[in-house]
Formats: sequence, structure tokens, C-alpha cells
Amino acid sequence: MGIEEKLPSGIMLTTVEQAAGLMRKSSMWPATFGLACCAIEMMSAGGPHYDVARYGMEKFGATPRQADLMVVAGRVSQKMAPVLRQIYDQMPEPKWVIAMGVCASSGGMFNNYAIVQGVDHIVPVDMYLPGCPPRPEMFFDAVLKLHDKVQHEKLGAHRKREIEEEEERRLRRELPLVDVSEVSGR
Repeated sequence: MGIEEKLPSGIMLTTVEQAAGLMRKSSMWPATFGLACCAIEMMSAGGPHYDVARYGMEKFGATPRQADLMVVAGRVSQKMAPVLRQIYDQMPEPKWVIAMGVCASSGGMFNNYAIVQGVDHIVPVDMYLPGCPPRPEMFFDAVLKLHDKVQHEKLGAHRKREIEEEEERRLRRELPLVDVSEVSGR
């Protein structure tokens, strides 16, 4: 016997975190960072055939100060890396990043000194979108998965604790576990 049974029908109960998550996911403003052929696919997602506006993302802005989602579409050169980081730093919190295409995700077929081998070396990436180039349908799938992630994020002190736990989990995963006795020969 909960409070839900005592309330008249039509009353909706939620938490502030759930309401804020719904608002954040429904009004994402992306900052475009189109660098190669993947940018053409990203632009076609905004066209009338695919219509990204139905996800609340109709404002593809050129200013980072009004954006909360960065879509890095294409290969990132070493010269462009500091510019990418500067634009990311100018975005207000909370902010998310989609690496669109295999070149943004891992450097793609360009395994040389001029191309950054994954944009995650410059900015933290929330969603990786594979493909060369990825189709707009794949872009929408990544956006919907990011919306789900954004909707269920915590707020305030809970968010800080969630970030610390995530960083700790990543550190444990990335660092190899080595027995000290094996290294010292004991």
C-alpha cells in the first residue's frame, strides 16, 4: 500500500533528478565539429528526410557556449586537436561528446603522425559511433543511447560520486594488475 494508491488518477510522481534528466535529453543543442566526410552524413541528419528536430536537436550551433553536445565528425589532425579541446572547454557543464565515424573513434585508416588516433585522447567521449561514414540512422541510434544515458544521470553530490566511481572503475580496468612479489623477484 503506497502513496500511489491514495492519490487520484492523473497525478504523476517523479523526482527532481528524473525531471531534470527528461528536460536535458529533450533539449540537447549540439556543437558541430565536422572535419571530413562524416560531417556530410551529420548534415543530412538535419535535413527533411531524417529530421533531427524530432529529438529536440534542431539548433546545430556554431558557438560552444550554447551547446551541451559536441559531435566530432571525421578525422582530427594534430593541428586541430588544441582547437577541439578549446571548444570543448568553452562548453558549459554538463556536456557530452559523440565521436562520429571510425576516424574520430580510432584514427581510421589514417595511421600516421598527422592524425590523432582517437578523439578520446583529447576530450572524454560518451558515445562512439562506428562506420565509414556512418549513416544518419546510426547517428540517431547513438543520439537515442546518449539520451538514455543523460536521462538517468544523477545530480549534484550524487553526480560527483558517480563520476568518482566511474574514474576508479576505469583506472582499475586500464591498469594491469601485477603482483609486487613477481616484479621484485621474491
